[in-house]
Amino acid sequence: MNADPFPSMPAEYSRPEKQVKKIPLVVDLDGTLVATDMFGESVLALIKHNPLAIFAVLFWLLLGRAYAKRQLGQRATVDLSVLPFHRELLDYLKDQRARGRMVVMATASDVRLARQIADYLGIFDMVFASDGRTNLAGSRKRERLVAEFGEKNFDYAGNARRDLAVWSAARRAILVNPSRRLSRRAAKVTEIERVFREREGWLWSYLRALRLHHWLKNLLLFVPLVLAQRFSAPDLLANVGLAFIAFGLCASSVYLINDMLDLEADRHHPEKRRRPFAAGTLSLAWGFGSVPLLLMLSLGICGLLPPLFLAMVEIYFILNLAYSFFLKRLVILDVTVLAILYTMRIMAGAVSVGIWPSDWLLAFSTFLFLSLALVKRFDELATMRALSGNLVQVRGYRVADQELLSSMGTVSGYVAVLVLVIYISSGAARVHYTRYYLIWFLCPLLLYWISYVWLVAHRGEMSDDPLVFTLRDQVSRVVLLLIALILLVAM
Repeated sequence: MNADPFPSMPAEYSRPEKQVKKIPLVVDLDGTLVATDMFGESVLALIKHNPLAIFAVLFWLLLGRAYAKRQLGQRATVDLSVLPFHRELLDYLKDQRARGRMVVMATASDVRLARQIADYLGIFDMVFASDGRTNLAGSRKRERLVAEFGEKNFDYAGNARRDLAVWSAARRAILVNPSRRLSRRAAKVTEIERVFREREGWLWSYLRALRLHHWLKNLLLFVPLVLAQRFSAPDLLANVGLAFIAFGLCASSVYLINDMLDLEADRHHPEKRRRPFAAGTLSLAWGFGSVPLLLMLSLGICGLLPPLFLAMVEIYFILNLAYSFFLKRLVILDVTVLAILYTMRIMAGAVSVGIWPSDWLLAFSTFLFLSLALVKRFDELATMRALSGNLVQVRGYRVADQELLSSMGTVSGYVAVLVLVIYISSGAARVHYTRYYLIWFLCPLLLYWISYVWLVAHRGEMSDDPLVFTLRDQVSRVVLLLIALILLVAM
């Protein structure tokens, strides 16, 4: 029983003799001790700093999963302090070890990463992990544990179907966030000692990751149709409706990419750490699989619309990718890109119905959305300042930049109103509105609303994306309703 069929697999800790008589408690890492997949975390950590590294990862995988894990372990750095550990299970492991029980980690992750996590937690007596040649998962993990402890002479905590092979050799099973089917299958191969459930339903987590409420921003696609007073045409409404769905699917794929790339930053944020990927309530595999699927669905719908709309969606996606990997770390340029992305929704809506927006509308929207983008960055900085103090930085912005961001944001918003004033004064409004003089009432409404939004941000009460906040906030909804009524009466 002492022969080791995996001599290259290091056991990182010797076990005290007083613990030998107790049944060892063996625990898996991915999805069990931590509510995430460390292989996926390592891949994301690597490509975040070098997107082209994805091709190296694919090559490593061709040479074997264990080899890929070893290469990632040598190159990628994961912040262990913010990993989403299963706290209840971790407390249980600490209690068992305090009672004199041997606690062992057995994971398919690379031994270097497993060793770092074991050292960080300080509760493991032994560590078994992949070594660059052998991927310690499923039956290989079973053989390793049986060789070390003997058949039915250890308890095992796991969470996945591949753990059934290990449970079949374990005395008892501890299940972490199992499905009903997995619970039934585990009960057939061994006795279930305990079940830990800390994760919300995967469907709800998935829907939250798609950020469907942010689809509200795609209502901007309807703006050209409304301002052109063609909203009663069924065929044009159908086109904008399809454009709305296509843009929503594309945007959701971008949100998934952003959330996966921002895991570490989100986990340091008091609100964003609850996002599904950051909190570990949704597997990274869902993200990796959903991004291409959402994009294909979006492109499929684009095929039903004018070719130029497809080009707009492609540009939107590419610009978002550039923002996710590079541009969001470049101060000022990041908010400029956000303003462009907002404005692109209006342009895409216009393209979908063959109504090109006026220069007035593009100028107005660019300045207005720049103001909202600056609100977003200002609010993030204020939130992190309250949490971490005056030395905090958010995407390159410092606490000292807050007042400058506020000044630029309010000025940009007021310039948007100035564009509206010039539009009315130039007589251009007379072409589209019978009672064009009523458009003047939009100016004080917009001045009030822009000032109100910045006041809310200064008070630290901006709890969401500024545009989504606008559509949810009662005061903002009243302003939007008044604007709509004025435009309707002025037509």
